[in-house]
Amino acid sequence: MCETWASLDGKVAIITGGSSGIGYEAAKNLASRGARVVIASRNETKLIKARNRIQAVTGNPNVAYRVLDLASLKSVRNFASTTLNTEDRLDVLVNNAGAIGLSDRLTEDGLNLTMQVNYFGTFLLTFLLLPLLKASAPSRIINSVAPAMYIGHLDFEHWNDVGRFNSVQALANAKLAVDLFTAELSRRLEDSGVTANTFDPYIARDTEVLNNVEGLVGDISKLFVDLVGQPKEEVGKQIVMLAADLKMANVTGRHYKFCREWINHWLAYEDEYTKQVWEASKKVVKISKDEDWEEKDENETDVLYI
Repeated sequence: MCETWASLDGKVAIITGGSSGIGYEAAKNLASRGARVVIASRNETKLIKARNRIQAVTGNPNVAYRVLDLASLKSVRNFASTTLNTEDRLDVLVNNAGAIGLSDRLTEDGLNLTMQVNYFGTFLLTFLLLPLLKASAPSRIINSVAPAMYIGHLDFEHWNDVGRFNSVQALANAKLAVDLFTAELSRRLEDSGVTANTFDPYIARDTEVLNNVEGLVGDISKLFVDLVGQPKEEVGKQIVMLAADLKMANVTGRHYKFCREWINHWLAYEDEYTKQVWEASKKVVKISKDEDWEEKDENETDVLYI
């Protein structure tokens, strides 16, 4: 189901969380298809090693790295600015980075750490890169979610509270936000040539996703993952199928698991609610007038009608 023979010669792909785990496997696969691949994470040492390995394994020298810390909106803005100033195009954006078991605290931006790393940072990065994605159309956005999203709940007045949610609930809320943001994104990008879909990696072995989960819970979780998890290479193929397969060229607003369309969260079909998620998220990350391409598009449309 996940195999695709698509070539990506001349295409540019960015993968967050690309220095290890399924992000690394997806980056390696995309590079083997001829794409220019930019891997992103917060650890420069790991990024350099991952870039070198991908170049050596694939024979593709056009692999780059860029530091990105989703826990810092400043870092996200710096990453986006550098990308817009150095890349001529962007054909694929894979928002794969995320973390569980993070400490229950606020970031330097005053946001809940789990929400920011798993959602707000991704929302901001995607929003800022959308002008380039639209200019490069047809292009694709693939956002990673998790089964926990089905038990998530969004309360815009409290989604950045500390001491209100346990680690599982915090992750569930963040992944639900990603899912609903993607649904709204697909509607706003209708007829633009940019598609947006979510995928659930389920459980993958040999990744660092449980590194922050300590004690007995961490030990049991790691044992469970070793028993039922998929090989990370196979999950990487799932990302590549969504990013490259020709059959996915015009598919948008869908949710995938095991390379098959899967049952999405029911709120993804509630247009008014997903609009609320979008607008609330813009306020949280403080989109400026200069950054707000939506407002610019509206102004240009108004001028055309005058």
